[in-house]
Order: sequence, then C-alpha cells, then structure tokens
Amino acid sequence: MQFAVLGAGSWGTALAMQMARNGNTLLWGRDADAIEHMQASRTNDRYLPGIPFPDQLTPTNDLAQAIADADAVLVVCPSHAFHDILNQVKPLLNNKPLAWASKGFEPGTGRFLHQVAEEVLGNDYPTALVTGPSFAKDVAAGKPTLVAVASKHKDFAKQVSNALLNDNFRTYLSDDLVGAELGGAVKNVLALATGIADGMNLGDNSRAALITRGMAEMMRLGQALGCQPETLMGLAGLGDLVLTSTGDLSRNRRMGLALGRGQSINEAKTEIGQVVEGIGTTDEVMRLAKKHGIDMPITEHVWKVVHDEMTTTEALSSLMGRKLRSEF
Repeated sequence: MQFAVLGAGSWGTALAMQMARNGNTLLWGRDADAIEHMQASRTNDRYLPGIPFPDQLTPTNDLAQAIADADAVLVVCPSHAFHDILNQVKPLLNNKPLAWASKGFEPGTGRFLHQVAEEVLGNDYPTALVTGPSFAKDVAAGKPTLVAVASKHKDFAKQVSNALLNDNFRTYLSDDLVGAELGGAVKNVLALATGIADGMNLGDNSRAALITRGMAEMMRLGQALGCQPETLMGLAGLGDLVLTSTGDLSRNRRMGLALGRGQSINEAKTEIGQVVEGIGTTDEVMRLAKKHGIDMPITEHVWKVVHDEMTTTEALSSLMGRKLRSEF
C-alpha cells in the first residue's frame, strides 16, 4: 500500500523515510521552497540533516496529486492543526483510509483526535493512529524502534503496520484508541515536569519519582476514561513516557529543562524552534482531570508553572509538602 505522508517536519519526514524503505512513498509539505530543496538534496536538512532519503521517497508540494497517487494517507501535524488538515483533505480522499501520528488534544475542546476524525470523516471511516516511543532522528537513521498502531479497523491497522514494518521497525496492534491517544498526550506534560526537575538539578531520584508518580496520574485518568490499563503500561503509555522524560531529543523535556534553568517559555520556544505540544496539552489534561474529578498534582503544578501562577521553586515546595497518603 502506497502512502502519502502529509507533513514534512521531522516526524513526518522520518515516518515517510521508514515507509519508503518498504516501497514507494510520497511526502507532502506546504513550503514549496523547502520541498524543492528536498528534491534536489534528497535530505531534509532543516530537521534531519545528514540523513539521506531512500530512493523510493518522493517529496512534493502538490497535495491533491499526492493523495491521488496514494492508496492511503498518513497525517503528521501538530494537534492544533489536525482539524484544519482533515477539512482540507476530505474532498480529496475519495474514501481512501487515513492514519495519523499526531499526539495531543484538540485545543479548546479537549477532544481526542480520533473524535475529531469521526466528526469530519464519519464514525465508520477507516482510520488508525501510530504512536509510541519514537524519536524522529532515530527512525530516520534506521535505528531499532517499536510503536503501537491503534484502530477500530483491524484490516487497515495491519496495512499501516505492514507499510512500516521491517528488520529495524516493529509494530504492535491495539484497538484501544482512547488509551493510545491519552498516553501519547499526557506523557508530554510529564516530560515537562521531569525536564523542569533536571533543569533545577534535583537529581536522579527526583526524575524517577516524577516518572513513577506521573504514571500513576495517567493511570487514574485512564481508568476514568475507560482505557485498557495494558495500553497505558505499554508502548503508547509507559514506553513513550520514559523516552520523552529522559531523552534530550524530546522537545517537551528540553522545554522543561529551560524552565527549570529560569528561562521563559518564549525564550525556550525560540531556542527549540519547533512546536512543543506539552505546553498546550497541560490545559486539556487539566480540563479532563477536573471534569472527571481526578487528582493529578504533578500535572496541576506544571500547569501553574506554565501559566506563571507558580515559580518552579514554589511548585517543588508545594509538591513535597503534600499530606501523607498511601501510595496506592
């Protein structure tokens, strides 16, 4: 199955490269100059410098032609752009199945992205999600990676998996879209927390504690939303949380590091140069926590730091001063 990957940032390019190792793949980007440079250089020098494209990867800025030439579509964009992209491609799809590798919620509503897809494309439209612990640079370089493919449509999930699967890339199937999306979103908020702690030089003990107690928060919210606990303990949850909280390629961790060192969000955004999903996701996770009455103290304190309601030092003092309670 030939895919058109929509989104020529680091993650979209990396997934397109992985698919192109197995067969012809199209990579669409809206920046005509950037696409022209990719066509000439056979690399994405802005996001993945020095990693050459596979021969079967074709960059293009013609969206209609890319979708027309493909059997299926994979959308890779920031969560805040997901709704607009779906509205843009809907008239072009001609019933071709659609997957996405975006993580987060719809800003302002807190809706999961599969709910947005159902609204735009219909409840029975074949869709799937690619998620899990995967840095773009490692995937582009062909380093061993494992991800989950979540979908209500088993046949399409297998097709997405087969398009990615090779000796260095393994996929696991899931039918728990809510759990897979929740894990991929909440881990970004928790990566901000661990980054802040490391930026403050709080030590390895603090990082381990934040990951463990952050996982407990994710599980409590997941239970309220009806997720399968195995999903959150798997690649889409724990796996992605560990990677994003400890790996310095993580934009969310790097944002946290900057905040912990005393930089402002705007300074850190300029330095990172790409979208940091966790900043906006804090609002939507807190919206869900309040709606379902779930105690998420780490998430709440990250939200307060992001919104300048607390300094990082005040947040640390507040968390450490919480009342004695049972761990479980």
